[in-house]
Amino acid sequence: MPVRERLSPSRAADFLGCPLRYRYRTVDRLHEPADPVAVRGTLVHAVLEDLFDLPAGDRTLERAIASVPASWDGLREEDDRLSTLFAAEDDERAWLDSAHRLLASYFALEDPRWLEPEGREVRVDHRLESGLGLGGIVDRIDVAEDGRIRIVDYKTGRSPGERHEDKALFQMRFYALVVWRSRGVLPTLLQLLYLGDRTVLSYEPTVADLEATERKLGALWQAIDRALSTGEFPARPGPLCRWCSFTDVCPERGGTALPWSSIRRVPADASLET
Repeated sequence: MPVRERLSPSRAADFLGCPLRYRYRTVDRLHEPADPVAVRGTLVHAVLEDLFDLPAGDRTLERAIASVPASWDGLREEDDRLSTLFAAEDDERAWLDSAHRLLASYFALEDPRWLEPEGREVRVDHRLESGLGLGGIVDRIDVAEDGRIRIVDYKTGRSPGERHEDKALFQMRFYALVVWRSRGVLPTLLQLLYLGDRTVLSYEPTVADLEATERKLGALWQAIDRALSTGEFPARPGPLCRWCSFTDVCPERGGTALPWSSIRRVPADASLET
């Protein structure tokens, strides 16, 4: 099966957290059931993306909450799994109420009437000299009149403790690196907006930071490439195991790993359908 020579923040985090999870998601591309918490995050992101289509004066919490049903209908049309996400209407109603509370948290952190993003749900891409492709979807990019760039990401969970802040910022450094290399402008500010507890984690990247991130990603891909050559993707138990979809095929959780299939590497921009 084909594997693109490409990394996104989520796939990089998968391999760093558990190489076997990376394999099942990226190489074997196993089916995963829809998760209500993850789907709620997708719903809130969709509402916040569409919010900026409104005139500035209409970007209110009331308008955001009023748009939730249409956004939810749109997600269900795109993904058949979501039609059976809830067993009872009361469960769905409580879930939607929790999405409303997260939107209220966003408005407690920012006033969107004063913002005009350059882009929302922006795909950013860059290919390193080694041929490795880097890319992903940025929730929001703001550009000031003087050219300064702010990269913003919405998180519907709670903020990490101090010990885990650097891990949380890895995704933002990844995006900042791609924006810097593709635009030639060093982003001024990276911000994670945690709607779960109304916290903002901000960071001002430096050239040294992003060069170190580039080296780290290069080394990470070398480790992935070795695993692709040998088929050795060890399971790495950790706190996230309780939410993993692959426990039945994980040796660390009492299952048996799926047999390894041969793979072929394709360029970062190649289609996986061929």
